[in-house]
Amino acid sequence: MTMTTNGAHALGSTAQSAGASNLYRAVWRWHFFAGLLILPFLITLSITGGIYLFREEVDQFIHADFMQVTPSDEERLAPSRIIDAALAAQPGEAIKYTDPANDGLSTQITVQPETGGRMAVYVDQYTGDVLEVRPDRSTFAWTVRYLHSFRYFGSTPRMWIEIVGGWSILLVLTGIYLWWPRGQKGGVVSVRSTPKRRVFWRDAHAVTGIFVGGFIIFLAVTGMPWSSVWGAQVNQWANGSNFGYPAGLRTNVPMSDEHLDHVAKTSWSLEQARIPETAPPKAGMKTIGLDAAVASLDEMGLHRGYSVALPKGETGVYSGSVYPDDLAQQRVVHLDQYSGSALIDMSYSDYGPLGRWLEFGINTHMGQTFGILNQIVLLLVCAGIVFLAVSAAAMWWKRRPSGSLAVPPLPSDRKAFIGLFIILGIGGLIFPLTGLSILVMLALDLIWIRFNPKAAL
Repeated sequence: MTMTTNGAHALGSTAQSAGASNLYRAVWRWHFFAGLLILPFLITLSITGGIYLFREEVDQFIHADFMQVTPSDEERLAPSRIIDAALAAQPGEAIKYTDPANDGLSTQITVQPETGGRMAVYVDQYTGDVLEVRPDRSTFAWTVRYLHSFRYFGSTPRMWIEIVGGWSILLVLTGIYLWWPRGQKGGVVSVRSTPKRRVFWRDAHAVTGIFVGGFIIFLAVTGMPWSSVWGAQVNQWANGSNFGYPAGLRTNVPMSDEHLDHVAKTSWSLEQARIPETAPPKAGMKTIGLDAAVASLDEMGLHRGYSVALPKGETGVYSGSVYPDDLAQQRVVHLDQYSGSALIDMSYSDYGPLGRWLEFGINTHMGQTFGILNQIVLLLVCAGIVFLAVSAAAMWWKRRPSGSLAVPPLPSDRKAFIGLFIILGIGGLIFPLTGLSILVMLALDLIWIRFNPKAAL
């Protein structure tokens, strides 16, 4: 009886061990696939994101010749005079005036020429000297931002933001399972051996991953609002029932078909917000003019660095908007161009619960919420992500057989995939493009196994 019991225990232990090994293989295989698919993108996102965290400092250093001016005791020129100077250097229609964020910066005027794209004209706010004329949003920081968001490559490549975000979460969750201590002492919070051996890269990869994994999930989730599919749908869900404004905000004024995002830098929540219209003028009515509009916005307490989109036609409005690091100071005010009264005045506190949560996440994602500490922590995270990619490549290189892709082997019991695919399916429903890419990867894996039987071993 004793021998029989011991034998049963041995068989049970062997079966349990085999089951654990099969699950480990299944998770390892899809961790490999996730890394193979998105690590190149994560490297690009990390490098561009790390730079963009310090966008203002970098831009003002690289473009110091036209962004920085010498503060003067003289009064700043009136906005209308600055626009006159800008139009003398770049003919066209002035469409936006951007107030300098501090006394040492130039004023930016956005001009739409008769032909071609918009131009940015930088003017000394004290002397009226034109310091630079260049295509709008062409500074180093804007270039990095467009690379980071894939906007340079059109709307279709921007779908990769959602795919990469979803797979990043999968990468972290499977990585945590692979890292989980199973009696070993090394590779949990310490690194063994030297860079010459694979175990060093395995441990370094695992330890780095466990420290930055939570940040990767946070960055993936808070980066999703910029995706062209999931982000657009969530934005419409959050704000789409009230001309793109948060539900409950008073917007009972005529609305144009123009969106705020088309005329000025805006928050994510207001990308689809439509610009209101001024009532058609009565005979003899005159516009208040930019100088009076700026004076009104100053009196209303808009944070320095705000931009003012100028009215388009007789029913246009002055749209003042500012999005500083402090969320409480974010604000949009649309002024009637004839009376100067505020048609819509909203701030962060007016957003709905979902909008406030997402804006907080986006603000933190961009390194703004907690000042320099926010920037430094996320810069270290970006460096950690790059190291994860490098260490993964080193690990793979050291273990791969010659002439093989070295895909982790399939589990002997395919039932080990059931739980994993349930989790993948849930993630795929939440992020549809990620789910579609998972199906594609699964199909490719099955085809690979079908024509390469040794790949299943």
